[in-house]
Amino acid sequence: MKKVDYIIVGLGLAGGCLATQLMRRGKQIAVFDTPEQNRASSVAAGIFNPITGKRIVKTWKADEVFSYLKSFYQSVEDELGKKFYYPSELYTPFRSIDEQNEWMAKSADPSFSHYVLNVTTGPTYGDQVTDPLGGILLANCGFINTNVFIDSVRELVEKNQYYVEEELDEKKMEIEKEGIYYRELSAQKIIFCTGIHQLNSNLFEGLPLKPLKGEVITIKTEVALNRIYNRGVYVIESGNMEYKVGATYNLENPVGGVTDAGREELIQKVSDFLKIQFKITHQDWGIRPSTIDRRPLLGVHPQYENVVIFNGLGTKGVSLAPYFSDQLTKWLLDGAKLDSQVNISRVKALYSKFD
Repeated sequence: MKKVDYIIVGLGLAGGCLATQLMRRGKQIAVFDTPEQNRASSVAAGIFNPITGKRIVKTWKADEVFSYLKSFYQSVEDELGKKFYYPSELYTPFRSIDEQNEWMAKSADPSFSHYVLNVTTGPTYGDQVTDPLGGILLANCGFINTNVFIDSVRELVEKNQYYVEEELDEKKMEIEKEGIYYRELSAQKIIFCTGIHQLNSNLFEGLPLKPLKGEVITIKTEVALNRIYNRGVYVIESGNMEYKVGATYNLENPVGGVTDAGREELIQKVSDFLKIQFKITHQDWGIRPSTIDRRPLLGVHPQYENVVIFNGLGTKGVSLAPYFSDQLTKWLLDGAKLDSQVNISRVKALYSKFD
């Protein structure tokens, strides 16, 4: 029997970041993954942006998350010898005078100064976008090429660890007090990072995971865009004068596949502010694992102390996965506490099942 420290199930953004953290700490891991199930991670444009939402506010835990994000991805690039981290300015045109005035005031707030490069009150990038009232230019933004990142981590696991490209069968898993046994493997703990596919598991019934479908289109332009634009949808470089535009948000009917409605919604939103002519070259979709309170789900199963979950990153997986994979690793190895806002102990329905 082959002995490892941890089994990780799923190698999307959550699993990829966690695998990296554990390998850095010298732990032996086994990874079970079916790449075709990683749609949410592989389709994502990989944007990270500390100022988000309809009201353009600082995202949850921005100061901690974004300071860690940069050092994590840059160091992984160095370790793997691959390029996937692309910092960039991000520009959001103002829609109203009220929004303009609000950000003029916020730009003087020291808590925002780290993120705001400039606030303008008149046309600034009018050659590319419609911005008669100006807009806000943000720092500490950019995108991750999620496919390069995940593929690079997978290659490292295949080379130095134990990688199995198949779906783990929970029915064949033996959960004992001293550890986990699965076929020829034994491990201290098993960690499920399976995204929305966790809904098919019997182990964590009661988790408030919600499937959030998103569609994206890829557009091609004849003029290069010099930064990320974001106004209802983002426009992010994907190479060769092509740009990803997204994403839609569908909680009501998250059925797989692209739709005409999704395509038309994205075309309308990007056409509302992008002046440059474009043609659509591709359309894709993914279903993200979101939660009711929009907070990730980390922690130990209420009945099995060697069964762990890392899930629920929603639309902010690129920014949240590094920070919380570090927190989960320190919890696993050092006995550190998990943030109460992400600990699954907050989910009363799951824990009441085992009372």
